[in-house]
Amino acid sequence: MIKSLVKSFTAVIMLMSVALFANATPVDTYQFKSVDNQKRALELAHSLRCPQCQNQNLIDSNSPVAQDLRLEVYQMVDEGKADNEIVEFMTSRYGEFVLYKPRMEAKTYVLWLGPFALLLFGGVIGFFFIRKQRIAEANNQDLTTEDQQELDRLLKRDAK
Repeated sequence: MIKSLVKSFTAVIMLMSVALFANATPVDTYQFKSVDNQKRALELAHSLRCPQCQNQNLIDSNSPVAQDLRLEVYQMVDEGKADNEIVEFMTSRYGEFVLYKPRMEAKTYVLWLGPFALLLFGGVIGFFFIRKQRIAEANNQDLTTEDQQELDRLLKRDAK
């Protein structure tokens, strides 16, 4: 009986250790030429979006596409290419989607100016709505003397 418990316990421990290794994420082992290149490459990879994961940058993503792009960014940095050259290469290959901050261009005006336009539109509608209500309230409060006498007469009648 003790032998079967030990075997069961060993099997559970082995399964749990396999599960731990299955959740492990791969680590990039790229050797940079300098620490400055490493910092630059990591900053660039943080600023570029994974085309497959859609809402993760190249560093956070574990997809094969992100791993390939990270390696490509690392190699381009070590080759001495400028940041804007690397970003231009990535956008020419994968489109503006890979940028977390889209550029201010004619095709992205809606992205940049849309929220402000909607806020302005809502403010204008709110202004006219409040103005209309205030005008209606002002018109309702102005009673002629005849209306006031009629109101007083009706209120006295109801009070009796």
